[in-house]
Amino acid sequence: MSRRRHSDDSDAGQPHKRRRTSEPSEIEERLESLICRVGEKSNSSLESNLEGLAGVLEADLPNYKSKILRILCTVARLLPEKLTVYTTLVGLLNARNYNFGGEFVEAMIRQLKECLKVNMYNEAVHLVRFLSDLVNCHVIAAPSMVAMFENFVSVTQEEDVPQVRCDWYMFAFLSSLPWVGKELYEKKDAEMDRLLSQTESYLKRRQKIHVPMLQVWTADKPHPQEEYLDCLWSQIQKLKKDRWQERHILRPYLAFDSVLCEALQHNLPPFTPPPHTEDSVYPMPRVIFRMFDYTDDPEGPVMPGSHSVERFVIEENLHCIIKSHWKERKTCAAQLLSYPGNNKIPLNYHIVEVIFAELFQLPSPPHIEVMYTTLLIELCKLQPGSLPQVLAQATEMLYMRLDTMNTTCVDRFINWFSHHLSNFQFRWSWEDWSDCLTQDLEKPKPKFVREVLEKCMRLSYHQRIIDIVPASFSVLSPANPVCIYKYGDESNRSLPGYTVALCLTIAIKNKASNDEIFSILKDVPNPNQDDDDGEGFSFNPLKIEVFVQTLLHLAAKSFSHSFSALAKFHEVFKTLAESDEGKLHVLRVVYEVWKNHPQMIAVLVDKMIRTQIVDCAAVANWIFSSELAHDFTRFYIWEILHSTIRKMNKHVLKIHKELEETKARLARQHKRRDSDDDDDDDDRSTDREDGPLEEQIERLQEKVESAQSEQKNLFLVIFQRFIMLLTEHLVRCETGGIDVFTPWYKSCIERLQQIFLQHHQIIQQYMVTLENLLFTAELDHHILAVFQQFCALQA
Repeated sequence: MSRRRHSDDSDAGQPHKRRRTSEPSEIEERLESLICRVGEKSNSSLESNLEGLAGVLEADLPNYKSKILRILCTVARLLPEKLTVYTTLVGLLNARNYNFGGEFVEAMIRQLKECLKVNMYNEAVHLVRFLSDLVNCHVIAAPSMVAMFENFVSVTQEEDVPQVRCDWYMFAFLSSLPWVGKELYEKKDAEMDRLLSQTESYLKRRQKIHVPMLQVWTADKPHPQEEYLDCLWSQIQKLKKDRWQERHILRPYLAFDSVLCEALQHNLPPFTPPPHTEDSVYPMPRVIFRMFDYTDDPEGPVMPGSHSVERFVIEENLHCIIKSHWKERKTCAAQLLSYPGNNKIPLNYHIVEVIFAELFQLPSPPHIEVMYTTLLIELCKLQPGSLPQVLAQATEMLYMRLDTMNTTCVDRFINWFSHHLSNFQFRWSWEDWSDCLTQDLEKPKPKFVREVLEKCMRLSYHQRIIDIVPASFSVLSPANPVCIYKYGDESNRSLPGYTVALCLTIAIKNKASNDEIFSILKDVPNPNQDDDDGEGFSFNPLKIEVFVQTLLHLAAKSFSHSFSALAKFHEVFKTLAESDEGKLHVLRVVYEVWKNHPQMIAVLVDKMIRTQIVDCAAVANWIFSSELAHDFTRFYIWEILHSTIRKMNKHVLKIHKELEETKARLARQHKRRDSDDDDDDDDRSTDREDGPLEEQIERLQEKVESAQSEQKNLFLVIFQRFIMLLTEHLVRCETGGIDVFTPWYKSCIERLQQIFLQHHQIIQQYMVTLENLLFTAELDHHILAVFQQFCALQA
């Protein structure tokens, strides 16, 4: 086959003899493999590997130039941890083939513009950094790089653009300076001074209202939680003061200086930042997570200070490694531990800090939470002699700082720690945390231990958890997750509905039909009114109580039994819970029956929403009801609420997607008809074809509007109930002369922040409504501040 292909292509020139048996696709795969793997561990030195690869690529340029260009542009965007390896490779190719160097620079600029156009700002940062490092490799002339940065900094002078736009261009500029600052300063010191002066001016005037919402800890001791641009600016200032001497970046191009300095350089094509549009979505601001400093590892190599640029470079590279390999935990762990220069830095401390920085990042981690657990477990396996000790030290630090830790981060800490313990036989030195036993149970430390043990039980069983913790911790141990059936005790025979409950039990065991169940329930009196209506199924709390208590008790053996019971008697549930009060009462009874088994409550509520026995607004009202006040700050309550919101959001997205697909089908139908010039069908056949689709679009538009209205109503209910609860607390404290900042208040106000942060993309659609109806200027400043911080995130 390959011979036939070569003979077909003979007009295009004779291929190399050594490749006579190779398919072009095989050669392209080999080139991709060679380029992607350069810089990994090998018996030869990096320099000789780069020189050899440059020779291979140069020989392949005549036939595979476009493929090589595409691969190099892709690795520049997707493998930033090997940035200097690839810039050196491009430098060597440019020295050998000037035209290729020019084409590569043009392709990179095209790719940068494309990334900015489609809001791929993180990848765009890597491309800017790559271009800047090409200055060191004598591919790009320093003056044209400075000109590009001048255009970046000029964005801060634009009017009526969001601050996050200016922030991104400023970050792209500043974060490139550790790589290229020295070279640019040597060539264009006056211009660079002017750029840094403009940078300082911008950083002084930018708003930072958003910072409290994004901080992992509210306290700045022992480590300040700095806003990301402020921290980077301090690092760049120190770098400048140190005369741009940076000691950590691997710079393989230095070995080829004699070759590269002879190469001709290219000027960057003029680059104007694309204008801001309504579709532009810029990265959110961040707060830099700090957990360790040089005092935490007194015996090993010294950890760079928080304002040293080496700290920035190390953290950036470790984040990049995680981003490149997060789907393969074994590869990711191995890549992190083989980070270059690991003998000069306390690598385990850096890795643990970077992983926790991602896990606790607000509003959400870059990757799914469970990935960080599996990655840390893998790292412990690869470094059993050192990494578990660093992880234990970090866990102890996090525990000690729980009092000032953001509630959302505490949730993630609980999830991570319980999952981690389940992989190590739940072994932990619990006695070291006995200080929590003397504290009020609503305080963060006892609350954390209680929630961790609750989560551990989900990953094991009740008796196992009771056995692993000391007896003194019994007050924090989870309750035995048994069903509480109030009609099961003969001493309760005087309870209203007791005899009906007995009849129901027999009927359900005998596989009664829905009609038979309705017939038995007809005899239940309604405590809310003297005369039930003709049908007997207006809102009757006792009817709901008897039926739901009995059914859940009989189905208590497992989740599956409970799900089957809900499915079998779905019609009964729908009838009993027809009104809003009915839905609310069904949820109250579920809580009464399973209050000792939070996981069962969570899965039953989830199933009831899916099967439309209850709706999302009912769940929100139930969570904020007085009956749940005792459990209001418990972890599982907020799991249920966030799961409910996510279901509502998915429902809206699903209908919206159906609408868009139907519109696209209609457009394709029109296009097909328009392109068929010979089609002589009359208008009536056109109407016949379009009619069903147009009707479907109309129906879907109504469904979308209805779902969005329901979604907006859900958020209005949640925020209204938050405001009512917090206002009551603030007034009570003010009149009683009590301190406002109680553990309950901290939990409640941070849960309000959590709703804003976790669902920010949806909530932004309803900002005007929220501002006009709920978050008005008259609202107490404690509550209003949360809304203002949220608004500032994308301002």
